[in-house]
Amino acid sequence: LKGGDPFVFGRGGEEAAACVAAGVPWEVVPGVTSAVAVPARAGIPLTHRGVATGFSVITGHAAGTPEDDHDWAALARIDTLVVLMGAGHLMEIADLLIAHGRKPETPAAAIERGMMQGERVLTGTLATISKIAERGGLISPATLVVGEVVRLREILGSAVQADLDSAALADLEDEAAARPAVAGRPRR
Repeated sequence: LKGGDPFVFGRGGEEAAACVAAGVPWEVVPGVTSAVAVPARAGIPLTHRGVATGFSVITGHAAGTPEDDHDWAALARIDTLVVLMGAGHLMEIADLLIAHGRKPETPAAAIERGMMQGERVLTGTLATISKIAERGGLISPATLVVGEVVRLREILGSAVQADLDSAALADLEDEAAARPAVAGRPRR
């Protein structure tokens, strides 16, 4: 069982092929990839009329290494770039994008523990995001979003945070209601 979309950097295709080869029945129940869900929950749409008409998703685990086979010049031209598995290579990713034509002042966000308790969103620019992440103690898993759409978080982020706060409060209220009353003490 895999979360999200098992065919987006989840090795779902490899595992399904192994099941077929071994004669093991298998099934896919598609989910929503974290590459889309995490930025959305953080108040960052990947496309937005007049801002971004397309996006690309890559893995960043090998950025700047000999195993890196990304076309960074092409990636630098994409409106919105989402990088999964790149928390340990933020500086290399930013440097490669800047070296291939992306402006250093391009907005960027590193979303730590997206969709989970303790989610944090660190924002800056391509020139500053790796230092911000380092100072902030960014840990994996983290999703990097690069592009002008990150600015929309200033507008949408407060509504998303209010929704998260409401959901957390509702969870606490449900949890309290489910607890049995102790004799002599009312439920809280």
